[in-house]
Amino acid sequence: MALEKPPEQDIVIIGATGDLARRKLLPALYNLFLRDLLCEGRIVGVARSEWTDADFRARALEAVREFGPLEFDDRVWQRFAERLTYVPAGEDIGRALGRTSAGRRLVYLAVPPSSFEAQVEALGGVGVDGGMSIIVEKPFGRDLASARALNAVLRRYFDESQVFRIDHYLGKETVQNILVLRFGNSIFERVWNRDAIDHVQLTIAEDIGIEGRGSFYEETGALRDIIQNHALQVLSLLAMEPPVAFNAEAIRDEKAKVFAALLPVLPGDVVRGQYSRAVIDGRDVAGYLDEPGVSATSTTETFAALRVEIDNWRWSGVPFYVRAGKRLPRRDTEISIAFRDVPKHFFEEMQCGDLPPNLLRIEIQPEESVKLSILAKVPGPEIEVKPVTMEFRYGDSFMGQPQEAYERLIYDALCGDHTLFARADAVERCWEVLQPVLDRLPAIRYYPAGTWGPKEADALIAPRQWYLH
Repeated sequence: MALEKPPEQDIVIIGATGDLARRKLLPALYNLFLRDLLCEGRIVGVARSEWTDADFRARALEAVREFGPLEFDDRVWQRFAERLTYVPAGEDIGRALGRTSAGRRLVYLAVPPSSFEAQVEALGGVGVDGGMSIIVEKPFGRDLASARALNAVLRRYFDESQVFRIDHYLGKETVQNILVLRFGNSIFERVWNRDAIDHVQLTIAEDIGIEGRGSFYEETGALRDIIQNHALQVLSLLAMEPPVAFNAEAIRDEKAKVFAALLPVLPGDVVRGQYSRAVIDGRDVAGYLDEPGVSATSTTETFAALRVEIDNWRWSGVPFYVRAGKRLPRRDTEISIAFRDVPKHFFEEMQCGDLPPNLLRIEIQPEESVKLSILAKVPGPEIEVKPVTMEFRYGDSFMGQPQEAYERLIYDALCGDHTLFARADAVERCWEVLQPVLDRLPAIRYYPAGTWGPKEADALIAPRQWYLH
C-alpha cells in the first residue's frame, strides 16, 4: 500500500542547531522530501544562535550530506532548502509558530531533557490550540516525580492526542517486526509463553563512549538513558497480548498491561558498571572519569544489567534479562529468546557434548535480521549433532535497507499516528518499576573499556549465560 503525504503543516524544531537536529532530524526530513512523503509547509529552526536563514540552510546542507542515508540530489535539495527558515530564540516565538493555511504545526523539542518543562511553558505562553502537536524526546523525566511533573505541564496545554513521546528504537524495522513475527506466524505464537520459553535476553551494546556528551550523561546514565525507555519498550512488544485491533490505542493498551504486570525492580536485581581506562587494538582509551564534562568522583553508570519479571498468566516464572552499556566490545542490539530444553538429551549421551537450547535471535542493529538456531546432524556415518542457524536479513530479502527510524517516526507524527509512541500512563509506570533502584542505587562496579561489563553481570544471569559475547 502506497504511503500518502501527511496533511499540510509547519514543522518547528526547537534546538535546531544541536546534535540531534544535525545527525537525525534534518537528514530524516530531507529523505521524506526525497520520497515525496513530506507535508507541505515550512521547516522552522529555533535556537539561541544568532543565525540567518542562509546560515541554517548551509548547516542543514552539511548535515544532509554527512548523515543522510539516501542519495543526495542537488535539484531536490534546492527545493527542500526553500522551506527552511530560522528564528533566533530571543525573538518572538510566535513567528516560529506562524500558521499554514491549514492551521497545523508540529513542534519538535530537540533540547536537553532539563529544558522540556520550560519549553512547554513557553509554548503555552504564546498559545496552544488543537492545531499544534508536540514531539518530546527521551529520557522523559529523571524519575517518577519528574515524569509526573512533565506530564502535568503537558496536560496543562496539550491533549494527550497532541503529544508524541518519541523513542527512536520503536522506529526500527526489526522492532516493529516483532509484532508480525509473533501475531502473523502461528509457529511462534503457539510457543510464546512460559510453557516453552526458559528466559529472554535483551542486550543493547555500544562500542563508543559518551562522545563528548559528559554533561548530558552525568544527568542520565544507562538506567535512565536506555533501560527506562528503549529496553522496557522493546520488552513490552515481546510480552504483550494480541491487541483487539491493529491500531494505535489497542496496541498501546496491551503494552500498558505489560507495564502494569512488571514487578518493581529491586537493587539486588541490578548491576551497575562504569568503564575504566584500557588499551583497545593498541589504542589507549580513556575511562569514563577521564571524559570531558564528567566529575572525577562520578558514580554515574555507563552499564546496567537487571533481571525483570512479569507477573501475569503468560510469563510468570520467566525471567527477562536486560543489559545496556557503553565501551563494550562492539555495537550490537539483540534479543535472544531461549526455549526450554528437551526432557532428555539422547545426543549428549552419544558424546556430542553440551548442546544449546533452541534460540531465536532478533538483531536490531547494526544488521537487522532474525535467526533461529536448531540442532542438526553433521553429515557422516556417526551421529554427531551441532547447532545450525536459519536466517532472515532485511537487506537480502527485500533488496534494500530499512527506513531510518527517525524518518518513520516523524512521518507517523505528521500523520497523527501514535502507534509507535509512548503514552503518559506507560511512561509513569516504567519509572515506578525502576524507582526502588533509583532510590537505593547499587554500588558501581568497574569494567575495562572494550569488555562486556563487570563480572557481576555474569553472576546475575548464572547459571545461564549471556548469548551475545
